[in-house]
Amino acid sequence: MGFGKEFKEFALRGNVIDLAIGIVIGAAFGKIVSSLVDDILTPAILTPALKAAHLSNLNELVIPGTAIKYGNFIAQIIAFLIVAIALFIIIKAINRAKKKEEVYVPPSGPTQEQLLTEIRDLLKK
Repeated sequence: MGFGKEFKEFALRGNVIDLAIGIVIGAAFGKIVSSLVDDILTPAILTPALKAAHLSNLNELVIPGTAIKYGNFIAQIIAFLIVAIALFIIIKAINRAKKKEEVYVPPSGPTQEQLLTEIRDLLKK
């Protein structure tokens, strides 16, 4: 089997395509989360702290005399927590849907009692 044919079979497998789609969606989701954290949550949650520190932007929070931006670090922690919570909710919903699919359906046909009744009736005859 030639290299080109092997690569084509590998690249067109469902798993590889699913992975590529997941990466693209993950990147888009990351941008949404970054915007949510940077543009909505961080200003809403940290505005009082920023005003007390006489700052207008979280990235301006630095350790005096250094270039260490702990404000940016706080924003990244918030972004991580949002992603973790979102993934937890998604996985929880998927697991709940799987449980609903796995509802026990009793086997069709006669029950044990019906079979015993039939055996009894046959023995009586």
